[in-house]
Amino acid sequence: MPIIHLTTFIAAPIERVFDLSRSIELHKKSMSDFREEAVAGTVVGLINLNETVTWKAKHLMRTRVLQVQITAMERPFSFTDEMKKGDFKKMKHEHHFKAIDNGTLMIDIFNFEAPYGGLGKFFSGIYLSGYVEKLLEQRNQIIKEYAESNKWKHLLANGQ
Repeated sequence: MPIIHLTTFIAAPIERVFDLSRSIELHKKSMSDFREEAVAGTVVGLINLNETVTWKAKHLMRTRVLQVQITAMERPFSFTDEMKKGDFKKMKHEHHFKAIDNGTLMIDIFNFEAPYGGLGKFFSGIYLSGYVEKLLEQRNQIIKEYAESNKWKHLLANGQ
């Protein structure tokens, strides 16, 4: 199973970064190039433990539907979302947050398995891992941009 590991430094408090990472609206903004939208489950606000969201987007020349569920959460240190329905054979995304003196380290561990056996493994190795990594990096840059500016105030009502 391919594993993508990313660490992003964000000059903002851990609670703000944690909540922005759970924001449905911010996720949509980060994936606007792919016309990603939340179509079922938690479709606005912050997703919480045991809740699901179903995403619909255009990826790799096809409209894709992916349902994920938050299967673990320890605020503000971590949460995990796992695929319930979608094109992957398996998908698990762990989000970890570590407060440091000048901000927060946001750590993504993304495990997935492509369908189609050996052909899927080959495709994952030469293309899919890089594609998913770029999507995660794009999402993380939007979280960073919002957390480090005043833009976060438009998304988080509690004023973290």
